[in-house]
Amino acid sequence: MAHLLIHRGLAKKNFKENTISAFRYCFKKKYGIETDIHFTKDNKIVCFHDFNLKSKFKINKFLKNNSYQYLLKISKRKKQPIPLLNDLIKLSKNKRFLMLEIKPLLTKENLKTLLKEIKKLKNYSLTSFKEKNITNLYKMKKKLNLGLLIPSTFTFNKILEKSKKKYIKFLVLEKKFLKEKKLNKIKKKLYFYTIKDKKIFNKFNNKNLIFENL
Repeated sequence: MAHLLIHRGLAKKNFKENTISAFRYCFKKKYGIETDIHFTKDNKIVCFHDFNLKSKFKINKFLKNNSYQYLLKISKRKKQPIPLLNDLIKLSKNKRFLMLEIKPLLTKENLKTLLKEIKKLKNYSLTSFKEKNITNLYKMKKKLNLGLLIPSTFTFNKILEKSKKKYIKFLVLEKKFLKEKKLNKIKKKLYFYTIKDKKIFNKFNNKNLIFENL
């Protein structure tokens, strides 16, 4: 059976990405969620896509250089409060799948904090474009469900090479690879992101898709 996840909680266009209201709606519709995580200056883990507040809140400040209380204050002004990862975990009640994308290259101490935060989670995976995050996590705990995000610039041979790494349980590929028949040679689980077109969704919904606004 295909595994379908909603990208940043964007189930409908009127929702704001990576917010509790969006996440709650996704769970109500019985979908899992793909979301991004960062660390704040005071070592809190938040669900937020960008490294900086500039694009979303018009403030040129990095998440890692500011406390969670400051980020919450700024985001509440726009009625888009930035949630903690722990808020999302509580909301999921271990019933819906969470794909957690680690955006920055984290220190080993950060990764230890992350593992402590998710220790009670059952239905989840950890992904990153930063392969070092994946290898460091694997060294800490071999049985983690770890996936590598693949840039759209990768060739099939490069993808195949990465798929053979023992610490990688699955790959997350850009949607342009949906039509690549040679991917059948890869024995590990494959996800495809981000599907925003209903026709593409309907054509390939037998695959593991990360989608939004459909």
